[in-house]
This record gives sequence, C-alpha cells and structure tokens, in this order.
Amino acid sequence: MNKQGWRYEKGLVETGNGIYAYLQPDGGWGWSNAGLVVDGDQSLLVDTLFDARLTREMLLAMGDAAGIQADKINTLVNTHANGDHTHGNGLCSSAEIIASAASAREMEAFRPEALNKLIAAIPQLGDAGEYLQQIFGAFDFNDVAEKLPTKTFSGELAVQVGDKNVNLIEVGPAHTKGDVLVYVPQDKTVFTGDILFIDGTPLMWAGPVANWIEACELIIRMQPDVIVPGHGPVTDVAGVKQVQQYLAYIDVEARRRYDAGMSVRDAAMDIALTDYDSWIDGERIAINVDTLFREYAGNTEPPRTIELFALMADIKRNK
Repeated sequence: MNKQGWRYEKGLVETGNGIYAYLQPDGGWGWSNAGLVVDGDQSLLVDTLFDARLTREMLLAMGDAAGIQADKINTLVNTHANGDHTHGNGLCSSAEIIASAASAREMEAFRPEALNKLIAAIPQLGDAGEYLQQIFGAFDFNDVAEKLPTKTFSGELAVQVGDKNVNLIEVGPAHTKGDVLVYVPQDKTVFTGDILFIDGTPLMWAGPVANWIEACELIIRMQPDVIVPGHGPVTDVAGVKQVQQYLAYIDVEARRRYDAGMSVRDAAMDIALTDYDSWIDGERIAINVDTLFREYAGNTEPPRTIELFALMADIKRNK
C-alpha cells in the first residue's frame, strides 16, 4: 500500500473527483498503467494497453465504475508511442486520439506487425529470444486494435473535459521521442506515462538524459497530490525524486566508464545498482548505458535492439 492508501492491485482505482487510475502489477515489461478523467458526460482516457484483450478488460471496468462505455469516450491521449500504451486505441471508436507529433511519427514506424515478426523469430535469437519470450510471452500481438492519432501537437495543448482543464505537456525526447504528461491541475493529478517507472528500472530508449531529469523536475514543481506512473504503483513527489536520482546516478557512472574507454557491455556489467537493486528489471541498465554512450559520442544511429536484449539476458543471469 502506498502513502495515499491505494493498494497496488490489478484494476481500477478512483483517486477522487472523477479521476481514475488503471493499474497492472507488477509493472514490468508490458504491464503498463492507464487513466481516466471524467466530468459529466465527457471523458478522456490516458493510454490503452499492450493488446486488445487487456484493453477490453480495462474498458469494461471503467464502464462499470464510471458509466463511460468505450464507444462514448471523447478523447484518448497516448503519452508516447510504445505499444503497451497504444495497442488498444482502436477499441475507442469515437474518440479523438491525441499524441505529440514526435510520438505519432514513432507509432507509424513501429507497428504491431514488427512485434509479431520479432516473436516469430524467437527460436533463432538465442539468449535474446529466451529473454523476449519471458517478458512478452503473456501478450497476444495477433489481437491488437491499433489506431494512429487523429490529432497531434508539439509543446503544449489544452483539452477540456466537462469543466476540467487538462494540460498536455510534451517533455520528450526522453524515454521515447515524444513523451507527454497529462496534467489535471484542479485535481492536482498528473499521468506521467513512462517518464516514471515506480519500483521498476526506468528505460531510456531515446534520451537525452537531461530532458528526462528536467521532466521529473517539472512534475516536482507541479506539487501534485496524485501521480500515476506509466508502470508501478500510484506515487508522490518522493517517488519522482527517486527516479530523478537514478537517472542522475547512471549518467555519472556511465560517463566515467565512457571516458575510461569501456564498452557498453563492460560498463553495464560494472555499474553497481546500490540503492536501486530492489527495483525490478535492473538489467535495463544495458539499454540505459547504450543510449548514454551514444549520446556522449553524438551518435544518432538507432540502438541495436537484439544485441541489447541479449545483453539484458546476460546481465539478468549473471550480474
């Protein structure tokens, strides 16, 4: 149970005044959170889930609790492009789907078909394949309801939900290329997408790290009472500071090893997780170090994903 008294259990939590969080323990790979903002007959959904089955289950729970049916949801905001936040979009048939322009471009490049091809290739991928099966085997990428955004923005966008003002604030690139915070100021609530992983290791696909640290600082300055992360339990400002401190820590530790001429593999194996070793998915240090090394070098090439999954498998097994 967290500070506010909300248990971290699967399902819908009403945090007050028409604000809901949908939680999926344990918050690891693919087990993302979502949110709902309701005022009168108006509604805004924050993210969908990794496949259509999970999203249907969530939408039914929201319908039962808030009286908002999937086909009546007015607005859907995708906080970023990853499939565990978008693969149920098409189930909200009447919703205007909003994302940052950078996220929309990323969604077009990474369709569910790519995940299916990756899963089909698992037997040929060795250690990387075994790891992929462990983290993604529970999801059905043949049952998705993909739909691209119908409206995009850059910077900030104000959305009205009944009498509630909802501010969409682009803080990426950080976790991905176009991360967005969904802030409901009158209810002192923010849905962060994957800017926050609580009790789980943050995952930096894009960077730069300074943007992500500043995104955390922005959340802290908001002084919200309710913070719904992309993964993990509902949190408070102290939880945001822990994520911020992790990012600063790995930046310092990775930079030392980059300057010493170490490889990504050796650096990822060498960095001690110390205060963060109780967080799940600690092997993500491999992706974080790789992204930081490319940032330090000014290398704009995309990550070598399969190699990184193999390295994560190795770290999980041996570190």
